[in-house]
Amino acid sequence: MSDLQRQRSTFLGIPPLPERNAVAEALRTETIGGLVLLVAALVALVWANTPWSGVYEQVRDFHFGVPALGLDLSVQHWTADGLLAVFFLVAGIELKRELVVGELRTPATAALPVIAALSGMVVPALVYLTVTSAGGGSHDGWAVPMATDIAFALAVLAVLSTHLPAALRAFLLTLAVVDDLGAILIIAIFFTSDLNLWALAGAFTGLVVFYILQRLRVHGWWWYVPLGVVIWALMYNGGIHATVAGVAMGLILRITRDDGEKTSPGERTAHLLRPVSAGVVVPLFALFAAGVAVTGAALGDVFTRPEPLGVVLGLVAGKAIGIFAGTYLAARYTRARLNPDLKWADVFSLAVLAGIGFTVALLIGELAFTDPAEAEHIKAAVLVGSLTAAAFAALLVKRRNAVYRSLYDDETRDDDADGIPDIYQQSVAGRGTGEA
Repeated sequence: MSDLQRQRSTFLGIPPLPERNAVAEALRTETIGGLVLLVAALVALVWANTPWSGVYEQVRDFHFGVPALGLDLSVQHWTADGLLAVFFLVAGIELKRELVVGELRTPATAALPVIAALSGMVVPALVYLTVTSAGGGSHDGWAVPMATDIAFALAVLAVLSTHLPAALRAFLLTLAVVDDLGAILIIAIFFTSDLNLWALAGAFTGLVVFYILQRLRVHGWWWYVPLGVVIWALMYNGGIHATVAGVAMGLILRITRDDGEKTSPGERTAHLLRPVSAGVVVPLFALFAAGVAVTGAALGDVFTRPEPLGVVLGLVAGKAIGIFAGTYLAARYTRARLNPDLKWADVFSLAVLAGIGFTVALLIGELAFTDPAEAEHIKAAVLVGSLTAAAFAALLVKRRNAVYRSLYDDETRDDDADGIPDIYQQSVAGRGTGEA
């Protein structure tokens, strides 16, 4: 082994037991949540295309508010601006865990997923801008195809794979953490309304109080839940998308354990809220965001209008090219290298799978296109692009799964013959639990 090889850090090698357990738990709940999300999206699509579509619209557009917080929102906006803050709170905690004790804590190990995720966001945006420029369309939706829906992607991976290396699932999870951060920054920077500086100052003050309570080791949900609601409301009234409040509080929560602590505040919060986020919050958002009337004309517009076509190509082609190229360049020109258990065909399959951009893509589409007709076209494009990416990824994943199943069967026969445990068999033994 050369000196350069000794210096290069192994990305997604065998991590410490606490991190393996954290990744396994996240994978299990997100996978289940992805299946629930899939059901909710199908219900929304079917409901919106039946004679009862009027009932769907009435429920979706029904308004109710909290006068004390200065809020009067529709059901759809409560799910997108309110409940989805819980999803981003969990994402913020997961991001901090990766930054403090996970794969992103050192530059060498962080290089590969960060570069892969960034290129997986930049290239789809460039594809969208290229298509809309050529077709004379609006550039407003450039950020729509940039996001990956981790819940959907993991659900597809779980359904199709039985013998793929667990490192592939961990790769997808780590990639999604960086992807979520990018989406959060895009929402905060580019999709803001008129700013109310007084409300934002109040939200910032609330975050400072939140931070001080954490530093003073103050315990008790009765401190944090009311404070979190106030921060969220002030952020919303301040003109910044309220989900940013969720990720800000997630990043503030302490993730390291004090002496004598079994779990940190961040770990406890994520443990309690992750099932709620994956199984309730995101599916409810999908239920009221994915209800698109699918007609022949609408589907035709997806492939003839530059904006929805840019979204579809950005998700299907841009994501695949961006993530694969970014991973290759990071492995080629940085000190990080790919886990030896993974092959480049595995990475390409995952890159195609990352084109499933459902939850956050729909959210950004609503923020980017305020005209209802344009928003409907973008929703249809997100659905078409995500389903297309899922279909292509399914073919690739099944092919790779068949390869690994064949290897597993061969090694199992060898073990039966000589009685010696096989390393490969041990490496895939955790495929049902998500252990790396």
